[in-house]
Amino acid sequence: MADAILSGVAVEIIKKLGSGVLQETRLRWGVREELEKLRSKVSTIQAVLLDAEQQYSQSHQVKVWVDSLKEAFYDADDLLDEFSTDVLLKQMMTGNKMLKEVRLFFSSSNPFVYGLKMAHKIEKVRSKLDEIAEHKKFHLDKLPEKTFPMNGEREQTHSSLPEAVVGREDDKKKIIDFLLSSSHGENVSIISIVGIGGLGKTTLAQFAYNDETVKSNFELKIWVCISENFDVKIIVEKILESLDGEKPKNLEMNTLKDLLHEKINGKKYLLVLDDLWNEDSEKWFHLKDLLVGGRRGSKIIVTTRLKNVAEMIGSTKTHDLQGLLVDDSWSLFANMAFKQGEVISLDHERIGKEIVAKYAGVPLAIRVIGRLLYFKNTIDEWQHFKEKELPNMNEEGNSIIQTLKLSYNHLPSHLKCCFAYCRLFPKDCKINIPYLVNIWVAQGFIKSSNSEQSLQDRGLKYFKDLSWRSFFQEVEEDALGNLWSCKMHDLMHDLAAQVAGDEIILLNSDVKRVEKNTRYLSIDFEVEL
Repeated sequence: MADAILSGVAVEIIKKLGSGVLQETRLRWGVREELEKLRSKVSTIQAVLLDAEQQYSQSHQVKVWVDSLKEAFYDADDLLDEFSTDVLLKQMMTGNKMLKEVRLFFSSSNPFVYGLKMAHKIEKVRSKLDEIAEHKKFHLDKLPEKTFPMNGEREQTHSSLPEAVVGREDDKKKIIDFLLSSSHGENVSIISIVGIGGLGKTTLAQFAYNDETVKSNFELKIWVCISENFDVKIIVEKILESLDGEKPKNLEMNTLKDLLHEKINGKKYLLVLDDLWNEDSEKWFHLKDLLVGGRRGSKIIVTTRLKNVAEMIGSTKTHDLQGLLVDDSWSLFANMAFKQGEVISLDHERIGKEIVAKYAGVPLAIRVIGRLLYFKNTIDEWQHFKEKELPNMNEEGNSIIQTLKLSYNHLPSHLKCCFAYCRLFPKDCKINIPYLVNIWVAQGFIKSSNSEQSLQDRGLKYFKDLSWRSFFQEVEEDALGNLWSCKMHDLMHDLAAQVAGDEIILLNSDVKRVEKNTRYLSIDFEVEL
């Protein structure tokens, strides 16, 4: 969480240094000078924090620097809180004779001694920041934008069906019915398949794309994997490559546009845009304008993790993909974990179903676990896997959590903080949304704006942004239509635990100790520690 929260801490420090409490106080004996130096240093470092955040996961050197800086920033923030509290207390005691007399018994009540003490503390924190800043040998502010690719970038998808697909018949029917429908008011209509990573959006699109009835209904079929880089020119090149089998080389955008129109104008086509992340409406409408020439009945399938993307592109229909049912989850797991025709023992089935239950219908997770157990034959091996290896399956480097982490990597800093903080809630906990928002506000995660919008309203907007990105599920409203409660998928909770690290800890049966760098702590009282 260091990469997400650091810029927010810097903003809070600068805000406190400029607060009326400190500015209106008669500061002497070098305190004001030291505060000004601290403000200057934090402002200088803040200028490169955005680059540091973007590269935190890619560069070990940057990670070490940011983690060191985080601790120094927290020290500065704590010191300013202490200083502001002392100033406010002294202001409250002014004029009260009894409090004045009590105050004289403490050395800190002596303005001269107190001033020297605070000046020394501030100077010590600033010196620490100076030392850390000097160790920055990689010139973050000099690097061009997006020097490093996003961590854990997804492999390119294709239109071929996977070997085993279970439990998506109803979903497939709904998608195919839409593709075969005659008209939705426009020549080209769009259906968006929305869901968290690993749920099977691409598989469902492959299902529909390869259906024989669908094949016979379209003159042209095109599959393009978008992923992170939404560049209209590159997408057009990929469309032409899908149609011709050869990628255009070194052609200007205008030429590419003409070639595309020659291919699709007046023809009924099916286009799949897989793994769409782009939230820039201008870029989307630029691409959409190039695709309008298709004959009436042309269809576009978009797969995305973001509900707001489905809304932004003007989807004719949105299909919210859910997890597999329990029986379907077990059937998929059995296909992955056992040889065809193999007799499954009752013990294998019992342990297998206990394992499957932990992944709540997410096909990617079930496939990965099933394939791992395919090479483990004995009951003892399965039991050992369930008790010892399974709890560590979602650590860094695992394909399941890395798939989900793509969603986290795409979040802006302020949403990363809010999501990671949800590590404090136990798994399968029903979270009260107003309570959650108030905690975000109290922790300073909600950025103030120039509008009259309250911090709570902005916090609700943050929650909606995360919900649209599928970080929360089972969102419920109260009788008045206000957002009231939600849950986190177990895999999303695992992701929150990973990105939070030791900084945010939930004490339970799995975690029983507080680390030195822990800043936020909660206790699952239902678990005996």
